Amino acid sequence: MRTHLTATIFAFAASLLTASAQKEEPSPPNIIFILADDLGWQDCGFTGAKFFETPYLDKFASEGMNFTAAYSGGPNCAPTRACLMSGTYTPRHRIYTPGGAAKGNPKYMRLLVPARERKDKALNKKAATFEITNSLDPEFVCIPEVLKPAGYTSARIGKWHLGPDTQGFDLSTSNGKDGVDKSHYGDVDVAEELTDRALKFIEDNHDGPFFLYLTHFDVHTPHRSRKEVAARYEEKLKNLPKEQRENFNPVYAGMVEAVDTSVGRVVDKVDELGISENTLIIFSSDNGGLPSVSQLNPLRGQKGSLFEAGTRVPTAMRWTGTIEAGSTCATAITSVDFLPTFASLAGAELPSSQPVDGEDVSALFTGGKVKERSIFWHYPLYLQGRGLEFEVPGGKTYSWRGFPSTSLRKGKWKMIEFLETDTVALYNLGEDPGEQHNLAESMPELTAELRAEIDAWQESTKAPIPRERNPECVLD
Repeated sequence: MRTHLTATIFAFAASLLTASAQKEEPSPPNIIFILADDLGWQDCGFTGAKFFETPYLDKFASEGMNFTAAYSGGPNCAPTRACLMSGTYTPRHRIYTPGGAAKGNPKYMRLLVPARERKDKALNKKAATFEITNSLDPEFVCIPEVLKPAGYTSARIGKWHLGPDTQGFDLSTSNGKDGVDKSHYGDVDVAEELTDRALKFIEDNHDGPFFLYLTHFDVHTPHRSRKEVAARYEEKLKNLPKEQRENFNPVYAGMVEAVDTSVGRVVDKVDELGISENTLIIFSSDNGGLPSVSQLNPLRGQKGSLFEAGTRVPTAMRWTGTIEAGSTCATAITSVDFLPTFASLAGAELPSSQPVDGEDVSALFTGGKVKERSIFWHYPLYLQGRGLEFEVPGGKTYSWRGFPSTSLRKGKWKMIEFLETDTVALYNLGEDPGEQHNLAESMPELTAELRAEIDAWQESTKAPIPRERNPECVLD
């Protein structure tokens, strides 16, 4: 009898210990990633917007962490999305720009690269000396495929821009209703439709874990918003003194509001379901904004540029009980960091079939640090627009916003290597965020060190470097 009683007590104690261990072991968090399209770094209230109204985003940021040095993996949409999904830099997935060719007058391109406006097909064929693609190779292991073995259900709702393969998502829809890779630019209802479907996914999978990738078409051109919303901002603009109106656009403001409302609805649903303490929510943009509608000053450049305004993006994260409310992080992060970070949080294995260029930055969520490292960008093409202005025959000027170049950020230092001229510019972002003062000549040792790092990175990633001169170029 005593032996039986002792065995029973031991069994009961063991069950308590097991239950306690199970209770203490945290379950992997749900992950919601909300991505805006072409939203400039200062177009949200929490980043300094003067005209646009983003009350939900501002509340969201106040309840979490504002990342003031967050970067997109590329200066435009497709490369950033490929970097984010695969955890690899652009030379590895070979997506640099939608369409896969330079855009602008080929006669002003000193280097021979594929060019959309070039009429000489033979020359374009000759220019294709390095591979450019518009679709992410299915061989890449992407975030949903990394998370699946850890028990995650995943959904991609909205813009994809990476080709026909769904890369492991359980649900893929371009507008929340049907279609996998359709375009819904300029659709004033699409933000609401995407969010409707996202809320249903959250409700259906709130027992988790789940990964939701909600990716908006707003605020990409064509700029259109609901008339009543644009009219409200039109009235607001009229009430501003003329000297304060800057480039404020009521229609664009309405598109920003559509994204803001979407974020508010998602956050409210998470709170309503009582899963906020086990749900990491991230908001960001796929690249910088356009100077016609975005507030970019004092940063230099715009969408398509490797200058700061082309790749620095508004980013905030909330994880109730883990990320301190109202906190700020000035450590540089970039798109390739999300795959390894999510894998770490989920207890999932990193892919072994491809390099992972990013770092697990989850220590930043609780005020910790990550090792010092360099972040890289590579853009081997040309893109017309405001940026680098130069004289052309006939006494006129022309400008590239994107041009063959590689850039690096390490701590407060930013370097851009200009492939046309085989020169570099060095900037101290801590003192010169607008990249106006090139320190390359005055700091030769640091310049040599960082340039050697760029060159080594180009070699290790097999970054395509256009070297042949363009025979149709009319510049000296």
